[in-house]
Amino acid sequence: MPRFSVFRLWPLLAKAVFVVLVAAPLGLTLVYRFVPPPVTPLMLIRLVQGHDLNKDWQPLDAISPHLRRAVIGSEDGKFCTHWGFDWHAIDNAIEKYGEGGTVLGASTISMQTAKNLYLWPSRTFIRKGLEAYLTLYLEALWPKRRILEVYLNIAEFGPGLYGAEAASRRHFGKSAAALTAREAALLAAVLPNPLERSAAKPSSYVARRAALIDTRADQVGLGKDGACARD
Repeated sequence: MPRFSVFRLWPLLAKAVFVVLVAAPLGLTLVYRFVPPPVTPLMLIRLVQGHDLNKDWQPLDAISPHLRRAVIGSEDGKFCTHWGFDWHAIDNAIEKYGEGGTVLGASTISMQTAKNLYLWPSRTFIRKGLEAYLTLYLEALWPKRRILEVYLNIAEFGPGLYGAEAASRRHFGKSAAALTAREAALLAAVLPNPLERSAAKPSSYVARRAALIDTRADQVGLGKDGACARD
């Protein structure tokens, strides 16, 4: 019987790595360019943790422009001009980390969409590296409109609550298309920490944050496509 050799595994290992890191992300990104993602890793993780799965996909035109502007103004003011990465914010995050901070911040809407779509919630360099890698796929294969549309449909707005429509129905009893500027700002204010913050019963911090977001949203212009003019 021939002796087992670890070197015989290298071709299989190389193929597995190619599938996981290249073929699968490429294929899924091409599919999700046109098809709503049925579920995300975060949704499954929250289910295991005991939360519900409440979502209701809506096209971007059925989501209030107030919320689109609020999210861009709050999460990524350069969304319409960068190609996935805000290098100034990244430099600031690296500097803070070097001063003893944690791996936080600097995530654009494109990066958050890649994370929410494919990855798990954690604050490690491994996950951040994968997030950056997958962001390249989104920026290369999707227009900004699609990135914003997917983000607003899979973002976590509360325990077991995903997407603008489900969040709007739960917190304000109306469709995402009917959100006022104030309501949109409140939803955007909970995004950094949706398990701790509430748009329906905002804390004093969330209320102040929403007021700031409302002001920033006024400065955000949407293109003819409903997202970014350069698309």
